Amino acid sequence: MSGQTARSGGTSGPTWPELGPVHRATLRAVLVGGPSSRAEIARDLGLSRASLTRVTRELVDWGLLVEGHMERRGTTGRPGEMLHARQDAWRFLGVKLTGDRLYAVVTDLGARVLVEVDEPLRSREVEDVIAQISVVRTRLEDGRSPVVGVGVALGGDVRTVPGGGAMIDSPFHGWRDVPLARRLEEELDLPVQIENDVRCLTAAEHLFGVGVGLDSLVLLTIGVGLGVGAIVAGQLVTGAQGAAGRLDHLPLSGDGPVCDYCGRVCPSASLTSGAMVQSLDRPGTDYDGLLTLARAGDADALRVVRGAARALGALVATLAATLDPQKVVITGDGIAVTALAREELDASIAAHAHPAAAPVPLEIAPFAFDEWARAAAVLAIRARIED
Repeated sequence: MSGQTARSGGTSGPTWPELGPVHRATLRAVLVGGPSSRAEIARDLGLSRASLTRVTRELVDWGLLVEGHMERRGTTGRPGEMLHARQDAWRFLGVKLTGDRLYAVVTDLGARVLVEVDEPLRSREVEDVIAQISVVRTRLEDGRSPVVGVGVALGGDVRTVPGGGAMIDSPFHGWRDVPLARRLEEELDLPVQIENDVRCLTAAEHLFGVGVGLDSLVLLTIGVGLGVGAIVAGQLVTGAQGAAGRLDHLPLSGDGPVCDYCGRVCPSASLTSGAMVQSLDRPGTDYDGLLTLARAGDADALRVVRGAARALGALVATLAATLDPQKVVITGDGIAVTALAREELDASIAAHAHPAAAPVPLEIAPFAFDEWARAAAVLAIRARIED
């Protein structure tokens, strides 16, 4: 499957080196894999030493790679000069939009956050959001190196249409068929990439996180909402309408709360933080309070948490059987469920797994909210270093 990460046409902004496919592959190899010799890179990319030497010379001249110390990487042969990525060579703006707030970061080429901001949205009107992003971009640059690309993550569907570029449908902002990437490029005079926030996070984990080196990966985010992202054959899965991964209302067998939205027993009815608080039905208790009660052994709170873990296990097993990924990652601000009810989670995965299935390779990844904006910046980085 090929990804459909959104980007509209070119801009007339600052001129940067035009990287060809071999330049991109070489830069990516050093950036993700760490310092490498020319011989290693040529071998890994299937290139001749002569071709690789020319490409690395150009990347060094452009300030994207630097030559370092000599190092022997094998048991035989002469030491090779190591090439390092110049992570400070480029900067990227990442923006996460919620229904009422804007989170933004500037990162370097290695996705290290350099500066960040968190502020309320002035309004949900498209033009107001574009203007606010422009102001934030100027403020975060503030005499520093200019950014070379922008990534935006938001809840909703991002789809491509023939001749129309990227169209955004966001229920949180009341947007339908909004060409946000094109309009932002016109305002910022920079290339802009836009994607669903969970898919952004999935791509970021694949490039710089727990999915480095994997060809397949499934990521689940749990918390206020429930999201699913997938990497298949090294590519981010988006779907024909930009709606891949909508399993939050997948019908589940067995007893459980009925969802107000879909009218069925589904993962969202048990697993989202709001649904868990509703199931506890204890006035004055929020999600953090529910977790505190569960940790203290409160029977009702534990019942809710265990029910959430069973729903999560059914979802994990379904995704594992469907995509057979090398790893399933669970993250988000609701991952406390996995610690409080790990036995129920594991038992549910086993109960819903295919009888012949191998054990699910599961990883629980810590989460901080600024990861959303950082992941948006990674979206822009990917556009620079990947075809």
